Amino acid sequence: MKAAFIERHGGPEVLKFGEMPDPVAASGEVVVDISAASVNGADWKVREGKSGQLSRFPYILGRDFSGVVSAVGDGVRDLRVGDEVFGVCDVGQEGAYAEKIAIKAAIVAQKTGQLSHVDAAALALAGLTAICTVEDTLKLKAGETILIQGGAGGVAGFAIQLAKHLGARVITTASASNHEYLRTIGADEIIDYNKVDFTSVVRNCDAVFDTVGGDVAQRSFAVLKPGGRAAFIASGPQAPKPERGDVVALRPSVGRDRPHLERIVELVAAGAVRPPEVTLYQLSDAVAAHRLSESRHFRGKLVFAVR
Repeated sequence: MKAAFIERHGGPEVLKFGEMPDPVAASGEVVVDISAASVNGADWKVREGKSGQLSRFPYILGRDFSGVVSAVGDGVRDLRVGDEVFGVCDVGQEGAYAEKIAIKAAIVAQKTGQLSHVDAAALALAGLTAICTVEDTLKLKAGETILIQGGAGGVAGFAIQLAKHLGARVITTASASNHEYLRTIGADEIIDYNKVDFTSVVRNCDAVFDTVGGDVAQRSFAVLKPGGRAAFIASGPQAPKPERGDVVALRPSVGRDRPHLERIVELVAAGAVRPPEVTLYQLSDAVAAHRLSESRHFRGKLVFAVR
């Protein structure tokens, strides 16, 4: 099979495109012929070695995908060859930058005809992360106010729509070029971070969801009301510690399971969430895709059209 892979840690230039062995379905697994795979910030952090040094090379990157089941391992009863599925690799597994992947059947879900493979790949990890954060970790309720940092990104864009669906008031931060887009997906208030310090205009939030990290994460505590809670996905494995004792800092646990993926399908079917804007690349253009991903100057999701 064709795949994009690395043979050492480094910058985008270490990505190679070529032949890799086809995977085989072990017991409880399926092989999926991948039609589309998305690019996530975690991918280039793994490539650089910022997520820990890999112990084996060559190594295929990529965490979420959509495609068609082409082989079924022993013990799999709920999926068949020909089923259209999407999913996110198990924790510790990657390999979606390829024409095929072997993965546990229990952590992929059937894709509906309402979603293209490109859209399903774009929604998989972003949607899983947003749902686990907004619903499971922050437990956002109708009538609450949430600040979502970095609104134009894939995770944040899904979170904005989910928060509105739940009945919350949504404030977000973004550059001016993204404000109209964010209004169309439901943001109630948008702050241009290039011109305004969000801490000077936002206060008394029930919750914060930070997708940016760095000093933005630490300063986000300032906008919370007493008893407020903040969730962080861009500050490493631990949430930053607040300098005040009347708020809660949380690091969401983003597990892999079929029910959460089915929740994505449900939200799209209900019209509550729409797929993000997508910039398409060929798998052979992984170097260019990673350069844009690292710049963080794009909207929505970057997706590989694999087939």
